[in-house]
Amino acid sequence: MDNFIPESDAFRTVFLEYYPGVRRKLIAMVKDEATAEDLAQEVFLRLYRNPPDDPRVVGAWLHRVLTRIAYDHTDTLVRQRKLQEKQEQYFDREKTWESGEDALVRSEEREQIADLLEELPERDRQALMLRYSGYSYAEIAEEIRVSPPRVGSLLSRAADKLRRRAAGKPNGLEL
Repeated sequence: MDNFIPESDAFRTVFLEYYPGVRRKLIAMVKDEATAEDLAQEVFLRLYRNPPDDPRVVGAWLHRVLTRIAYDHTDTLVRQRKLQEKQEQYFDREKTWESGEDALVRSEEREQIADLLEELPERDRQALMLRYSGYSYAEIAEEIRVSPPRVGSLLSRAADKLRRRAAGKPNGLEL
């Protein structure tokens, strides 16, 4: 991909082939079309700046980059929201503060859920995370390489496994 520059036929071909899918996945992840368009541009800018060594893996490379960009965008929004909430709490003296105990319990629950997800088989964990991220059944089927009719039952079984694991833990979570 030495000649992988925006004006090249190779770049144009990759862009035309992959842009619709990249855009669609980003819309599903960030839930905003305009933001997804901006992020898709960033994905292809990174492709231009630092293409994969092997052109045969460009699809997987783009998926990894778009996922990272979407997560980074979401993290930025979360940080901004937290900062705004902090400022509102500071200026709104009547707002009730969360007790340290409540914050600790919520943090422990998040950690327990992450641990429970890690115990699931890779395909189950990936399917649940994709669904939680807003992917459609068809997109999930494509990502985990199963037929679309199987996605619903796969998600149901994965959620049941997660619930059973949660119920079997001391101080079990209710999912």
